[in-house]
Amino acid sequence: MSDFLLSSVTDLANLSLKTILLNNAVTIVMTAFIMITYRITYTGAAYSKKFNVSLGMMTIVTTFIMSVISNNIALSLGMVGALSIVRFRTAVKDVRDTTYIFWGIAVGISCGVSQYMLAAITSVVVFAFLLIMGQTKQEGKITLIVSCTPDSQNKVQNAVEKYFEKIAVQKMKNADHESCEMVYEIKKSSYDKIRAVNQADIVERLLKVEGVLNVNQTHQAEDLSR
Repeated sequence: MSDFLLSSVTDLANLSLKTILLNNAVTIVMTAFIMITYRITYTGAAYSKKFNVSLGMMTIVTTFIMSVISNNIALSLGMVGALSIVRFRTAVKDVRDTTYIFWGIAVGISCGVSQYMLAAITSVVVFAFLLIMGQTKQEGKITLIVSCTPDSQNKVQNAVEKYFEKIAVQKMKNADHESCEMVYEIKKSSYDKIRAVNQADIVERLLKVEGVLNVNQTHQAEDLSR
């Protein structure tokens, strides 16, 4: 037993050049797959290219670390001790970004120990899960804010319901003795279809309604409830 432990600690067997190149080549391919997946599935307001590049670098560095320590217990223990004193204080704003970090680390570990098939199959499964859950589609929503006089509330509601065929959802209504503000929400895809059919913009139509003071239209790229 003592001989086994001694050989495990002192074994500094080097990886062959072929294995190192193959590990890094597969890692680069898998890294590109992860980065492309992150780009097309991102639904936030501000996509960060720096984070995506860092995600790829982290995967490659993890492969390098695993290649170094995979055959040596002493280096493994030393690496654990070294990394235990490292503190990362950068806040991750989206919980989904954290899952991509774990994905990159898992791929780096797998490629570092030459488990290419495991890394590839698992990555395909993760991507398929994202497809099934609809995360690769950036639906977006159109928000319509209409300000009018109290007497013209019904006219505005009728105009919106007629234009959107009653599929627009009224999210808020705020009224007093002098003015009234109504907020409507509709999916971007539905809005585009209805606009093509009507061949006219809802803002132009609402401005023609008597009593309408102003109309604001915004595009929300991300559903915050997701």
